Amino acid sequence: MNAREIVRRTLDFEGPERVARSFGQSDFTGAGPDVETPATDWQEAGGGRWERVDEWGNVWGRVDRTSKGEVVKGALASLDDLDSFTFPDYSDPASYERVRRVRAEHPDRWVLGGVPGFAFNIARKLRKLDQYFLDLLMDAERIHVLHDRIDSMVEDMIRNYAAAGADSIMFCEDWGTQVQLLIDPALWRAEFGPRFHKLCGLAHDLGIRVFMHSCGQTEAIVPDLMAAGVDLLQFDQPELHGLDVLAGHQERGKITFWCPVDIQTTLQSGDEALIRARAREMLDKLWRGRGGFVAGYYGDNASIGLDPEWQEMASDEFMSYGVRGNFTRRNGS
Repeated sequence: MNAREIVRRTLDFEGPERVARSFGQSDFTGAGPDVETPATDWQEAGGGRWERVDEWGNVWGRVDRTSKGEVVKGALASLDDLDSFTFPDYSDPASYERVRRVRAEHPDRWVLGGVPGFAFNIARKLRKLDQYFLDLLMDAERIHVLHDRIDSMVEDMIRNYAAAGADSIMFCEDWGTQVQLLIDPALWRAEFGPRFHKLCGLAHDLGIRVFMHSCGQTEAIVPDLMAAGVDLLQFDQPELHGLDVLAGHQERGKITFWCPVDIQTTLQSGDEALIRARAREMLDKLWRGRGGFVAGYYGDNASIGLDPEWQEMASDEFMSYGVRGNFTRRNGS
C-alpha cells in the first residue's frame, strides 16, 4: 500500500495499514502554478522589521525572521477601485506544468495543489481585517462582487489542478479567535456557506478532494464545512476543540482531521510522557485503525519557541502506535 493509497483510504475510512503522516517520509507532496505576480521575498525594512509583498500586492510585516507575519497594508485601498483591480491570472493551463511534473515524478504520493484561500481569506487581506468586517456589514453589494471574482479565480485553479493530476486542493482560511468564530455563524451561512458548497462541489465533480487549514475556535461551523464538502480539516490546536468533540463529528460524517499534538498546550509542556500519551489518545479517538486522521507536524518550531525534540517524540509515537495491525490487536477489533 503506497502513500497515495494510504491517504485515500484514510479519507474514505477504509482501514489504511498505518496512519497517514506529513513528517519524515511524508505521504504528501505539493506544487503550485507558475504565475507572474508582484510577490517578493521577505526583506529587512529597518528597526528590526521585515516586509514582503504577496501575490495580490498586499504588504506584510513581521518583527522576527521566521513568523508568517500579518498584512500591514491591503492592496485594495477602496472598493471604488474594485473594477480596475487586477488579480493574478490562474486560468492558463500552461501555468500548471510544475504540477504535472510533480505528479509524474511522485506517482505514489498524494499531490496537494495550493490555493491561496477562498473568498474570506483573500478579501480580508485585500481590505485588512477591521475594514473588511465593516465592508461585510455596510457595503454588502460590492463585497459580493469581490467575493464572486475570487470564487471565479478559485474555480480556474480547481479545474487546472484537476487536469494537471493533483489529488486535492489545500487552502488556509483562519476563521476563529481562541474563543469564538470571527463573525456571526448566521452571516457565515448566508454569505460564505453557499460559496463553499459551490467550490467543493466543483472539486468533487472533477475527482479531487478539498483540504482546509483553519486556526482558532471554529466549532460553530465544522458541521457546515462538512456539509459543504470539505474532506479534511487541518487544525494545529485540536485541544481547542476537544478530541471527543472532533470524534463526535466523525460519527456524523467522513471528516478527516490532520493535526500535530497540540502546539499551544501539550507540546509546550515539555513532558515526554504527556506528549506521547496525547499522541496515542489522538490515534485512539480520531484514527482507530479505520482512517479519518493524519498525523501532523507543525513546521515552524522557532516561531512558537518549541524545541524540535518534543515534536520528534510525538512523531515517533504516531509512527510506532499508528499501525493498523498493532492497533487491532491492542483493541480487539
